[in-house]
Amino acid sequence: MLKKPQDPPAGAPDWNMAPTKQAPVVLTRAVKDADGEPGDPARQLRLLTWGLVPSWAKDPGVGIRMINARAETVLDKPAFAKAAATRRCLVPAAGYYEWQVSPVAHDAKGKPRRQPFYMHRTDGHDTAFAGIYEFWRDRTLPEGDPDAWVVSFSIITTSAGEGLDRIHDRQPLSLEREQWDDWLDPSLTDEADVAAFLRPGDSSPFEAYPISSAVSATRNNGPGLLTPLPSDQLVGVLDP
Repeated sequence: MLKKPQDPPAGAPDWNMAPTKQAPVVLTRAVKDADGEPGDPARQLRLLTWGLVPSWAKDPGVGIRMINARAETVLDKPAFAKAAATRRCLVPAAGYYEWQVSPVAHDAKGKPRRQPFYMHRTDGHDTAFAGIYEFWRDRTLPEGDPDAWVVSFSIITTSAGEGLDRIHDRQPLSLEREQWDDWLDPSLTDEADVAAFLRPGDSSPFEAYPISSAVSATRNNGPGLLTPLPSDQLVGVLDP
């Protein structure tokens, strides 16, 4: 789906992960044996494309519009419902970015200024976002072609918790460690059981601080993107 090689390479540390890139994702699936028969489910770490492509899509380009799935409707939308019931995953991350639209400041084009923030856990641990994944087959390619299959994922979002909602009204659904096993369990298919995970956002594990607008350009990368922005460079920002 990428028009040029991924930079940094897939699987390498990436401080500016963007849609259509491949990202490390944790899932549980049956592993096939030497004869191609499915065995017992096993935990796997795989590189999946960010932007879910439904199995019935005509081409993988639709994935760019499906990087997120709303918790409130993920079990109802045709593009997401089957995956939410049977193909759930965890998307590990150190944190995430979000942009606050200023109510008072404007950029050079007269549009509301957008200030990026970095959100991360207050305890210093990495987080795991609730995700879903799907398989898409390119019918124009022959059997056995390594490019014939696209395995893609979407991150589930929910309403932002108190404090974070001053930056943006949505946030990724972050699951606590004690929830991981059940979320990844492929035998958990009851809609009510899945819905129990899809609670509104909780801001308590997260804190946010403003960073440079350099993160807004995907060509920029590296740990320097996480450097806090000095207060004298903040314009039109609401304190989260």
